[in-house]
Amino acid sequence: MWGRFAAAYLGGAVGALANSLAVWLLARADLLAAIGVALRPGLSWPWLENRLLWGGLWGLGYPLVRRAGLTPVRAGLALSLAPSAATLLWFFPQAGRGLAGLELGLATPGVVLAANALWGWVLVRVVQACGRSQRQR
Repeated sequence: MWGRFAAAYLGGAVGALANSLAVWLLARADLLAAIGVALRPGLSWPWLENRLLWGGLWGLGYPLVRRAGLTPVRAGLALSLAPSAATLLWFFPQAGRGLAGLELGLATPGVVLAANALWGWVLVRVVQACGRSQRQR
């Protein structure tokens, strides 16, 4: 049982790394600005560290979501709605970015949902890889 939660935490942290790098690269290439989103994260350890921690913590929900009978990918995508909701309804408003981050641009909610869908997909792939390595032992 603990192995499932460890794999889920690792998957969530790796997913957060993928999510963070994707958002940073999109901002760096001015693709976010091109669609009217004013997200310009800097690639710094304090920014990344916080995201890795939160990604791992959100990932702990994966074994619980899987128990609902969803396929792995659907479970990862369903779980990705939780950090999306937290970002759009709590973190952005608390940071003065408006409800759903709309102060950053109208496409911001879509970017958040897409970035967190990437997180959920990577989470699933890491958990599956951990499961395969466990079975090979």
